[in-house]
Amino acid sequence: MRRSLRENGLALFFFALFLGSLVGQAFTGHHDFNQDQLAHDSAPISLWRYLTSSAYGVAVLENWQSEYLQFTLYIMATVWLLQRGSPESKPLDQAGLQSERRQRLGPHADQDSPRWARAGGLRTLLYSNSLLIVMGLLWVGSWAAQGITGRVEYNATQLEHDQTPVSLAEYLASADFWERTLQNWQSEFLAIGSMAILSVYLRQRGSPESKPVGAPHTTTGAER
Repeated sequence: MRRSLRENGLALFFFALFLGSLVGQAFTGHHDFNQDQLAHDSAPISLWRYLTSSAYGVAVLENWQSEYLQFTLYIMATVWLLQRGSPESKPLDQAGLQSERRQRLGPHADQDSPRWARAGGLRTLLYSNSLLIVMGLLWVGSWAAQGITGRVEYNATQLEHDQTPVSLAEYLASADFWERTLQNWQSEFLAIGSMAILSVYLRQRGSPESKPVGAPHTTTGAER
């Protein structure tokens, strides 16, 4: 058990933080929602009803979709784009998909390589792009769910103000949907761009996200 915890510590740590944050968001969001209800002379709702409401759903999903978009674009961009001096970049002479030998595909695979890396054909093609495919699907799915839950919440507000509800297509073209979306996108793009450039000049001893402390600023990716 101890060995398993140690070998999976990074994932377990962040999943624990995720669950703690999700629970915290549920309680604080429920409290804030009920305060708004009372301010508008409406009845408070239970925690369970809040957890199954569009208000909670859209608050969660608008952040999920932006995170998955960030990683989808980052995975795709780092195949072709480079940043001199950044550990987030491949070496400057290795842009692109790289050779089968370097990627250990087909006859160049090791004995302990994943089976689909050795299979060839469609299976190897899918496995070669599986990270991007899954991240992309998670982004599309969470973004679609954000649109659906956001529309329900938006229409509830419309009805409260004696205005006409909108269709899903109308909501997806609305300022409310895009304001929710873009306020998350801009923060994700800023964060990942900052990481790419700051890691050229700044260091964190012991972190694989940083170059060795004594590495020159021009050291790029695997060149370290």
